[in-house]
Amino acid sequence: MKIGYDAGEERSRDERLASHWERLQAMLAKGYQRAPVVKRMMDERGLKPRHFASPADFEKLPVLSREKVIELEAAEPPYGGFCDRRKRIERIFTSPGPVYEPHLGQRDPLWARAYHAAGIRRGDIVLNAFSYHLVAAGLTFHDGLRRLGATVVPAGTSGTQLQVQLIRDLGVTAYTGTPSFLMSIIRKAEESGHDFRKDFRLRRACFAAEPLDPKLRDIFESQYGIETYQMYGATEVGDIAFECRQRNGWHLCEEVHVEIVDPATGKRVGPGEYGEIVVTRLNDIFFLFRFGTGDLSRMIEAECPCGRTSLRLDGIAGRIGDAVKVKGMFVAPSQIRKMTDLFPNLKFQMVVERFSHEDSLTFRLEGAVPTSERGQVERRFRDKFRDFCGLRIDRILWVGHGAIGEGEKLMVDRRSWK
Repeated sequence: MKIGYDAGEERSRDERLASHWERLQAMLAKGYQRAPVVKRMMDERGLKPRHFASPADFEKLPVLSREKVIELEAAEPPYGGFCDRRKRIERIFTSPGPVYEPHLGQRDPLWARAYHAAGIRRGDIVLNAFSYHLVAAGLTFHDGLRRLGATVVPAGTSGTQLQVQLIRDLGVTAYTGTPSFLMSIIRKAEESGHDFRKDFRLRRACFAAEPLDPKLRDIFESQYGIETYQMYGATEVGDIAFECRQRNGWHLCEEVHVEIVDPATGKRVGPGEYGEIVVTRLNDIFFLFRFGTGDLSRMIEAECPCGRTSLRLDGIAGRIGDAVKVKGMFVAPSQIRKMTDLFPNLKFQMVVERFSHEDSLTFRLEGAVPTSERGQVERRFRDKFRDFCGLRIDRILWVGHGAIGEGEKLMVDRRSWK
């Protein structure tokens, strides 16, 4: 029997499903009693907890998009009626929208399974380059590493020069953050005259929040001797899946119940078919059932040579709907539309591109604004967009009248992950 952060990963598929269903039934009963929105959604459909007798019955509940969660939280702040507010909550995180997320506490091994699968152990010194400011990323990744006994350097989003210094001076052995930022750190080290592979001890990297380009993975591994691992999650539900050393699909975490569904119906698709990843985190604090991530994938049912028996996700094939993830943060059309109230005389369009493995965010602005006033408008526009979305605009382009046609998308994603 495995222990620690392998616990439960050796169970048969039937044992895992039975365990998940038992926990889901308990969560449904508690949610109906303690989370007003859950009771309301069930009552509207004539449902009671007793009506959920099998996993198939779970499909009676709606899939909730991030947009819907934002709408519910705006109507009933701070948690939209999903949270048992009698519970003592340790931390509250936010993400753009805003969405407020109560931390689930130390009993949940958030991200520890992923780092354990990547080989991180006591004695590792890990540079954590995720933000520690309000969003869940920095502290939850930090806690996952600490559960394994690793030493964490809380570097956050500090400049690349400081990151290089920390890696060098502290003997950092592993990195966690986005792949594009690690490449920026390596380039800065090389500009400073270092041979990254020879001069530094960093030999392992765990990535989340943006896709890992296969070409970039090859560069990390072949040129710099860095083993790379992908981790997949969402701020609303925490960690969902992770790569093991086989790196052939993403193992589902034991703490989440994952479905692949038809986005149009919310019903599960057949084996091997693509659909939307829908997640319920098993807990007794935040009763968010059937959260639709908006990501497309399919299940890999074959067992992995690593010994874990869980199903695996076959990566991410694309996005459902119009929301896009930029620099590790989701931006939804509803957030962009908020800007129209503040800038009624402007038409604008967000364009996402990718240069040198980094996302670039451009806004095209159209409006009768005198040249002498454009600088002031741009500064206000940048500030308000950062307030709404938590992101920095890289470039603003003023375009002529009619350049942004009627009916054009508010957000255009020109990135290619091939």
